[in-house]
Amino acid sequence: MPSLRQLLAAHGPLLLIDAASARIQVGWLRPDQPSRWAGSDEESGVGVFRCLEELAVQPAEAGAFVYCDGPGSVLGIRTVAMALRTWCVLTPRPVFAYHSLAIVAQALNRPNATIIADARREAWHCITLDSGLRRLPTAELTGELVMPSGFRHWSALPAGVTPTPYALAELLPLVADRDLFRATDAPDAFLHEEPSYATWTPQIHRAP
Repeated sequence: MPSLRQLLAAHGPLLLIDAASARIQVGWLRPDQPSRWAGSDEESGVGVFRCLEELAVQPAEAGAFVYCDGPGSVLGIRTVAMALRTWCVLTPRPVFAYHSLAIVAQALNRPNATIIADARREAWHCITLDSGLRRLPTAELTGELVMPSGFRHWSALPAGVTPTPYALAELLPLVADRDLFRATDAPDAFLHEEPSYATWTPQIHRAP
């Protein structure tokens, strides 16, 4: 997997969009100039375009797209993924995805910290500096627990969780040389596993 520095060298300028948290973050990243950032607290279908207007950039100007595929707000992430698929139909270009919690874990660089985000039903997405992304029930979470600010949760927070800022303008320079980005031909929200559905067999109603 390439690093952000490698992506900038090969494909810059990059349009980066992150809708994993309550605050939309959009970055215009160039290899030869300081990065520019915009943020919005509006819902993703509006906030992304407000940020593009603030930055005064058009998607067609990007050499590649970079986006967060989760964990985080599934609605926000899928809204971004739909926009990326549409823009790539108009002008094909590379798309790269990253995990929100991996960025935080690598930037914090604390081996004993577990970075978590709500996976619903009393379960949590979690990652450490040296382990891949997992999903664990609340009862199995131990040690130092850290959760990015602005990430919504429906389950009660585990005891002792501490917040950490989720500000990509500050986090990404700390991980610019880490191999955290994956090429994808079908942008979508990250899932630990594909959903399964029960098969329904139609039957003619009969009186009891």
